[in-house]
Amino acid sequence: MLQQSKRIILSGGGTGGHIFPAIAIADALHRRLPDAAIHFVGATSRMEMDRVPKAGYSIDGLWISGLQRRFTKDNILFPLKVIVSLFKARRILKKFKPDIVIGVGGYASGPTLQAAITLGIPTLIQEQNSFPGITNRLLAKKVDKICAAYDGMDKWFPTEKTILTGNPLRKSAVEVDGKSAEAIAFFKLDQQLPTVLVVGGSQGALAINKAISAHIQLFEKYRIQLIWQCGKVFYQEAKTQVEAAKLTDIVKVTAFIDRMDLAYAAADLVVSRAGAMAIAELAVVRKAVIFVPLPTAAEDHQTKNALRLVAKGAAIVIRNEEANQVLVQQVIGLLADQQSMEKMATAIGTFALPNADEAIVDEIVKLIK
Repeated sequence: MLQQSKRIILSGGGTGGHIFPAIAIADALHRRLPDAAIHFVGATSRMEMDRVPKAGYSIDGLWISGLQRRFTKDNILFPLKVIVSLFKARRILKKFKPDIVIGVGGYASGPTLQAAITLGIPTLIQEQNSFPGITNRLLAKKVDKICAAYDGMDKWFPTEKTILTGNPLRKSAVEVDGKSAEAIAFFKLDQQLPTVLVVGGSQGALAINKAISAHIQLFEKYRIQLIWQCGKVFYQEAKTQVEAAKLTDIVKVTAFIDRMDLAYAAADLVVSRAGAMAIAELAVVRKAVIFVPLPTAAEDHQTKNALRLVAKGAAIVIRNEEANQVLVQQVIGLLADQQSMEKMATAIGTFALPNADEAIVDEIVKLIK
């Protein structure tokens, strides 16, 4: 048994794909070790500085950002930011005195993990993607344990340190059994019509939004219902278009979906970016999916994520630049092929690892025991 006074730091963020897994791990740690002190280290001005406190955890921010692909002032400042962040991370760790430091990827995790390594504090990485980010690749040989979401990661990580756990999920988002009727009522849908869920991540996806907007009348023509999560930036444009076309009965526009469980429960088919967390959720809820990977994601990891599923017959991939021409037509064609959708749903289910958060906590407990 562990003493219940352990101190744990989680570091990383920048996007929901890093933040939500970190919060899921923190929640699982809190369930296992209810008296443990859990603290986050993120990057100042990034979304974790807002999301983490809302989840009930304290956070410190580092002055750190990533390298840009083009020449910018931030790139000039990058070496200075790394040095400053290393010193601040070291101060945070010395003050908090953690028993372990967990990195989930993102700008802040590099300096925080490196500081922990130099101070002799046990360290663990949680890698969400099938192609790891540069921070995790650089630190892989130095950390004590790596929890991977995909198998076959020995190309980048030491085999003896790496364990397949999957990605930790928000359980509230993937508990869909028995919620079909509630979902139909929540979104004001017709249970006799097929439903497509379009999600572009927490910020929306411009290429997907434009493709839907350009062909919005086809949803009425083919009597296909649409739950369209378009993000804050595109919301007013989408809302105005749908109202002007008098499609509000069949197209449900929202900037952000709080009840993802009901959205998944209502959907027959999903259109999504190919972020690691979206894939993990779709595997658990077993939905046929068309991925439109974000091509500007770090090292094109979304395309690499999606192609692993395509190879197993578990998804369809459409290139970002082709979405406007073929996405809606592909949606219509796939909805007419129920057998193919069922095969895809079954295949994506083989990627599901629904208890990843508990498996990761098992490894954390081993390191601090």
